[in-house]
Amino acid sequence: MGIQFDAQHKTFHLQARNTSYVFRVTEKGHLEHLYWGRKISSASLGYLREVKQNSFTSAAMQRTYDTGSINAEYPFFGNGDHRAPAYEVVRRDGSTVTELTYVGHRIQKGKPRLEGLPATYAEGDDEAQTLEIDLVDSVLGLKVALQYTAYENLDAITRSARLQNDGQDNLTLLRALSANVDFPRADFDMLNLAGTWIRERFIERRPLQSGEQGVYSRSGMSGHRHNPFIALLSKDATEDQGEVFGFNLVYSGNFLAQADVETLHNGTRVSIGIHPFDFSWLLEPGEAFQTPEAVLVYSSEGLGSMSRTYHQLYRTRLCRGVYRDKPRPVLVNNWEATYFNFNADKLVEIAKAGAEIGVDLFVLDDGWFGKRDSDNSSLGDWFPDTRKLPNGLADVVRRVNEEGLKFGLWFEPEMVSPDSDLYRAHPDWCLHVADRARSERRNQLTLDLSRDDVCDYIIKVVSDVLASAPIAYVKWDMNRPMTEIGSELLPPERQRETAHRYMLGLYRVLETITTSFPNVLFESCASGGGRFDPAMLHYMPQTWTSDNTDAVSRLKIQYGTSIVYPTSSMGSHVSAVPNHQMGRITPLEFRGHVSMSGNFGYELDLSKFTQEEKEIAKRQVAESKEVSELVQFGDFYRLLSPFEGNETAWMFVSADQSEAYVAYFRVFPDPLQPTRVLKLKGLDSARVYALVGIEETYPGDVLMNVGLKVPEMRGEYQSAVVRLRS
Repeated sequence: MGIQFDAQHKTFHLQARNTSYVFRVTEKGHLEHLYWGRKISSASLGYLREVKQNSFTSAAMQRTYDTGSINAEYPFFGNGDHRAPAYEVVRRDGSTVTELTYVGHRIQKGKPRLEGLPATYAEGDDEAQTLEIDLVDSVLGLKVALQYTAYENLDAITRSARLQNDGQDNLTLLRALSANVDFPRADFDMLNLAGTWIRERFIERRPLQSGEQGVYSRSGMSGHRHNPFIALLSKDATEDQGEVFGFNLVYSGNFLAQADVETLHNGTRVSIGIHPFDFSWLLEPGEAFQTPEAVLVYSSEGLGSMSRTYHQLYRTRLCRGVYRDKPRPVLVNNWEATYFNFNADKLVEIAKAGAEIGVDLFVLDDGWFGKRDSDNSSLGDWFPDTRKLPNGLADVVRRVNEEGLKFGLWFEPEMVSPDSDLYRAHPDWCLHVADRARSERRNQLTLDLSRDDVCDYIIKVVSDVLASAPIAYVKWDMNRPMTEIGSELLPPERQRETAHRYMLGLYRVLETITTSFPNVLFESCASGGGRFDPAMLHYMPQTWTSDNTDAVSRLKIQYGTSIVYPTSSMGSHVSAVPNHQMGRITPLEFRGHVSMSGNFGYELDLSKFTQEEKEIAKRQVAESKEVSELVQFGDFYRLLSPFEGNETAWMFVSADQSEAYVAYFRVFPDPLQPTRVLKLKGLDSARVYALVGIEETYPGDVLMNVGLKVPEMRGEYQSAVVRLRS
């Protein structure tokens, strides 16, 4: 297990749980990728080298060695490889030709931290091994350290690169990606998660074609349009079979993830990292640039296995803090109940109604600060609005606490309203370019987090509010993409560093605040799911999945999100009907079952519930608490896809396979549909499972191979949930 180096043949063999990743140093000193897939023995590496050296190129091309004829591990440009390189550097004379050669390596136990960037981690040295390889371009004085970590008990390998100027002249990076993998074949499908606001992370799958194809963001945030994730799938890959190669970037800003099919060799180059568009980074002598981490996951058992690997890694070795392993509280948020129109008495009224049905936490959303009666003012003025909260924030927190609920609060600290005291005092603190208009979105501008003084201000004002009262939860929002990406403090040659420096500033802010308030549950948000990425999960263990709270819409949104991200990371609330985004009317039971497949809560005025609705909600809250640990931390299995039909089904299985929770949803009635039988997954075939509350028992192998009968349903928007216990 771990990482092995064959010194005689200069071959590296990285072994994760059931995965091998192999590359070598060629005679020219370049790194050549040899294999990534199901685990193989080290004894076979000699044969692997022989096969690879004779299969990548035609006989004619084998007569001449150039970098275009090998599968590169971290490719450079200018020596015969005309595909996209992993990095690009401009030297003083304006040339961009580079060549990296191997000079040494180190293997260590555990996993070191990345400087200034979020990343996965190992809690013990026995959990992972890390390889760091030093490459140099002696002409440029450029040193590149490639870092690989292989996890012992997961099919996950992480990669990143550190580029350092060890020369005497300035260098400018135009491109600095995190990972590159060259596959010797192109018979793959590519899967990605695409969408827009209120329709995030819809699954797209299509065959690879010649040329470049991929996903990206140039908006300054990971974004609604694409998630920083792609996967290559074998043609026969399904949920439960076939090869899958996943790539996910631990970054919240501009990114590129692409596959390039090169017809000469019929191979595929996959690369992922910071988007090179409008990016450059000046490296003065002695300076270094650290790329974000890419998480590579291999599965020989289909998409489901890949997803569960990402889920386990992110739940346990990306998320941090007291809530990492702790069931999340059931909350009620006042946003769709009141929007900006509330006072302290109304907030307490909703909290009191929540207490009656067993809710744990009340969250005060937008509108509590400055003079904010709509979205046209006051962002940046983080002090309570005394018109709405005449006795201050601490008073309403006390009153909510007296009802038996903890208190949570909404912030949007990265933004500023032109109509605010902060902007009037510091108009230079927003992203802007001299002599250009400042484009407003949602009547707001983006603060320049590339500046230390701005970051320090955010840390202070948020910390002051959190210290002013017993606040147990923070919803951290961000509601617009970047425009006019420039900073008043950066010199001309560094202006194109602004977007990445913003992210480094944001990560410093988040690290400081979340560390200072370790008992606060933080949830990230960006117009809903516009920044649902691994980097944010490093600081905040859950994300508001989408501003679309319609239960039918959420089936696709949550199903698509589950391709990469664990259920414990998804905020999911029951909202009022007609739904505020879609206008759809669905039963309270249906809405509850969808929301229980995430971090459960309500986003409506509970004080307006009828007695019948209160009884239903009371049962929902009780049931959600009974299954919360299983839903949030169990193994997740997708059974029926909402992208393929009228039905959706998924299930959660405890780590010891003793319990399971199954949820089934049908949108429209089908009078001709025969009795639905769901084939379950992930159970122990040798155990007998009881259906909780029904007093029926079934062997695990029967439930998985024959199936579980779904209760008969009539009408639209029907759902059923079943708990199993052995």
